[in-house]
Amino acid sequence: MSALTDTQNERDERRLPIDRVGVRSLRFPLSIRDRDSAVQHTVATVSLAVDLPHHFKGTHMSRFVEVLHAHGKELTVSNIVAMPRELMKKLHADKAHVEMKFPYFRAKKAPVSGAEGLLDYGVIFEVNTDKATTDFVLTVEVPVTTLCPCSKAISARGAHNQRGTVTLAVRFSDPVWIEDLLELVESSASSELYSLLKRPDEKHVTEAAYDNPVFVEDLVRNIAVKAKAHPRITWFRVEAENYESIHNHNAWAMIESGPAPSAKA
Repeated sequence: MSALTDTQNERDERRLPIDRVGVRSLRFPLSIRDRDSAVQHTVATVSLAVDLPHHFKGTHMSRFVEVLHAHGKELTVSNIVAMPRELMKKLHADKAHVEMKFPYFRAKKAPVSGAEGLLDYGVIFEVNTDKATTDFVLTVEVPVTTLCPCSKAISARGAHNQRGTVTLAVRFSDPVWIEDLLELVESSASSELYSLLKRPDEKHVTEAAYDNPVFVEDLVRNIAVKAKAHPRITWFRVEAENYESIHNHNAWAMIESGPAPSAKA
């Protein structure tokens, strides 16, 4: 039987290298150990990519999926960190990129009644590797409540508030728990969110937010101060977006720390 034609290995004459080529929007089981030493099972949306030299027509897409499935039926953090180098070897690449996005759940008790419910957060693991270094960025997406200081100052009967989303990305010298980052963000807002509130809880949360008004600018500054003081965080970028309740636009702010440190091998 004659060998099948390998079109991807044919030469391309346009002399244009590709920064990233690969697969995305794959869903795959993921196991994450939480701060309480329990294991949470979730599902990640996966992106895998490598660079492509100018002289190759294409990459071998099936090899990305092979690398992903080579770790069995469920991924772990250690699998994810190792995966870019496996992609580089399998695809003869100089750089590789792996991204895992997944929902992460926490059981939270309401502040007065103690009623417990699950709240979901967004988490992203991003690993970029070249021949010398590996760079890992952990991102959390945290829903919060903010109450407008201006509205409170000028209104005789209350103040407008709204839900918002904080996106905090960090690099670190030693591992940081996801829960630590979630709590850092939630403690910087007017109030944290809960999935289950009884009437006494609703009263408490409403009044707590009223007593702690923050602009979107206050929110990112509050988080930046705490991130800078954290002994393990070496770089961060924080964004906050408020879904304004009395405007037809969103309010947004961002702070990024100084240049990212050299990635660790």
